Amino acid sequence: MRNSMKKIALALALIGTASSAQVMAQNLDLNPSWYVAPSINYTNTDNRFGLTKDGQGLGLRFGKAINPSWDIQLGGITARTKEAGTTYKQNLLSVDALYMQSREAVHPFLLFSAGGQQDKFSKGSSDKSKTSPFLGAGIGLQAQLTEQLSLQADVRRNMAYLSGHEFNFKRAYTTYASVGLNYFFDKVAKPAPVVIKEEPKPEPIVEVKKELPPPPPAPAPKFEKYTLSSTELFAFDSAVLASYQPKLDQISQALKETPNVSNVVISGFTDRLGSDKYNLKLSEKRANAVRDYLINSGIAANRLNAVGKGEANPVVTCTNKKRADLIKCLEPNRRVEIEQMTFERRVN
Repeated sequence: MRNSMKKIALALALIGTASSAQVMAQNLDLNPSWYVAPSINYTNTDNRFGLTKDGQGLGLRFGKAINPSWDIQLGGITARTKEAGTTYKQNLLSVDALYMQSREAVHPFLLFSAGGQQDKFSKGSSDKSKTSPFLGAGIGLQAQLTEQLSLQADVRRNMAYLSGHEFNFKRAYTTYASVGLNYFFDKVAKPAPVVIKEEPKPEPIVEVKKELPPPPPAPAPKFEKYTLSSTELFAFDSAVLASYQPKLDQISQALKETPNVSNVVISGFTDRLGSDKYNLKLSEKRANAVRDYLINSGIAANRLNAVGKGEANPVVTCTNKKRADLIKCLEPNRRVEIEQMTFERRVN
């Protein structure tokens, strides 16, 4: 059993290394679609039924991402072991909860399982069968291969409660190692493209041959800073702009009215949830998303600079225990700041 588990752990490590070499580790948009997950399985029953040979089986599950931290999977596994005239079959139906450690292209997870287990034992003319509840736990990883296909590998340990007289023990332990593919039925919805409306051409200026009074002196430059809530711009843990952005449209119009303004700095900030590397990359993506929006609205690219500052310069400090309350409390820290904009306006 120890040698088998070492082989399983080594296989999972090799799968993770190969997958991370093929796909770039990046923050992925959450796909809310259901997916089907067929798998092949390797099983060990701890010699409870007098068998020393490990078994094989097939599995089929249906899964769905509930939120950035949890997946749920429903389905079952059937496995079989045969040795020296003795046959042992095990069928499982379970509900699995997968706690994701991240949503990058290769993301590990913890697995919690509960369901029903049917054990069938045949030796000569003797047949025994029992259906029992079980609980299980394990670890695994998923690796994104394409937009709709990912690899899943996991190792789980189940404990069944065999009440009754069919077998001479009350608990049965089974170890499963599974490798399979997850196929998502739908792709991630893409945001609608930004439609740029052409500015109406100005009316021709008619030259008036009349001496006009000298214009008033230009007012001193005035610096303005805009802070936009990331909650209004993006979904949680996402860098895809929402389709309706009236505040960005106002800033775009202000920049069009002041063409002398340049060196506009767009700074993206995140909260402290997640690793420093992940938060820095997410803040850069959000800042670039705002910059691309302004460029698509007609602002010259050389006037705009986008930088990501991660979780630096927090506005608030929160100590909430519940994750949902903590995410809500840290909302002011998730923001985009647009500054160093010089506007010349006449004060009436």
